[in-house]
Amino acid sequence: MSPIGSQRNHALDVYRGFVMLLMMAEVLRLSRAAAALPGNWLVGILAYNQTHVEWAGCSLHDLIQPSFSFLVGAALPYSIASRLAKGNTFRKLFGHAVWRAFLLAALGIFLRSLRGPQTNFTFEDTLTQIGLGYPFLFLLGFRPPRWQWGALGVLLLGYWLAWALYPVAGPGFDYPAVGVPADWQHHYSGFAAHWNKNANLGSAFDQWFLNLFPRQKPFVFNGGGYLTLSFIPTLGTMILGLAAGRWMRDASPRIPFRQLLLAGAGGLAAGLVLHVSGICPVVKRIWTPGWTLFSGGACFLLLAAFSWILDVKGWRKWAFPLLVIGTNSIAAYMIAHLFERFIEDSLRIHLGANAFKIFGAIEPPVRGAAVLAVYWMMLLWMYRRKIFLKV
Repeated sequence: MSPIGSQRNHALDVYRGFVMLLMMAEVLRLSRAAAALPGNWLVGILAYNQTHVEWAGCSLHDLIQPSFSFLVGAALPYSIASRLAKGNTFRKLFGHAVWRAFLLAALGIFLRSLRGPQTNFTFEDTLTQIGLGYPFLFLLGFRPPRWQWGALGVLLLGYWLAWALYPVAGPGFDYPAVGVPADWQHHYSGFAAHWNKNANLGSAFDQWFLNLFPRQKPFVFNGGGYLTLSFIPTLGTMILGLAAGRWMRDASPRIPFRQLLLAGAGGLAAGLVLHVSGICPVVKRIWTPGWTLFSGGACFLLLAAFSWILDVKGWRKWAFPLLVIGTNSIAAYMIAHLFERFIEDSLRIHLGANAFKIFGAIEPPVRGAAVLAVYWMMLLWMYRRKIFLKV
């Protein structure tokens, strides 16, 4: 890969900042406000898009993890070109990629173990999922496009086939025993039943794999249906990002809108067709191949939108708050996981336990906005001092 044109792409940073802001904004707890204001349609819409859908479908919140994964792939061509320009060899770069993958996986496990009695060896965290697939993504970054698209096709088709061949749970299957309520409304029938919650290939794998690690009690199910094996189709999402990053870098300073828009529309359409036909439902929690294509399409369109606003229209001043977050995404991720309770306790101690009660039904989002403001000020302090956490 040529080092030419390795300059930083601000649309990627702003898009990443937007994604991380959505993640950090969980502290707004809009679902509580929606419960207190059942007739308010605006709060209801905002609350829906700040929560994950129960099974099939997509909310704005569901696009956080695929966007973050997609952007890891999109940034890779720039990263490789920059490091090659500095004289790094492939061997050194690959060693760094493996080390980065280990650190990402370890950070994910660390964050999932917070306030627990022992290390919680679980691998569904965003950082861990990215880490498990990152060395393969890096190797593909040095291969021509046909290799990357070929790898994507083999990966998604092979993963789909493995699930399709795994036996469907029979009519007597004890769903409550694996954390699925008796009144669960999202069971599939027919061929799509291969992707039912906690009665699938990925769940069976985790019942074996996760019990190889020390645990307080045997692993039986993940309450949300999340899976270790989701790192495989997540790698597919990163490969889609790799394609977008290559297009962006090769076309610079022009924006490859045609490729981005066609890929976006094609991904959305392919995911919907697979879902409606029952061939492969669009389920983020188990990261089906249908979800990889659908969410990847959405990521292409979001990248195109940010590129149009920032690079074509030149509207950049508004994006500074997002740039502060996006250029320090690992720090933002850690701050949101490590400091929420500390900041909330500090606000309660210094402002009083009832400081936000005057806001009534919207107390949770107002208090959360105060926490979010502190998050951003921490990142601004780091940005101004050029302190950027990198893995």
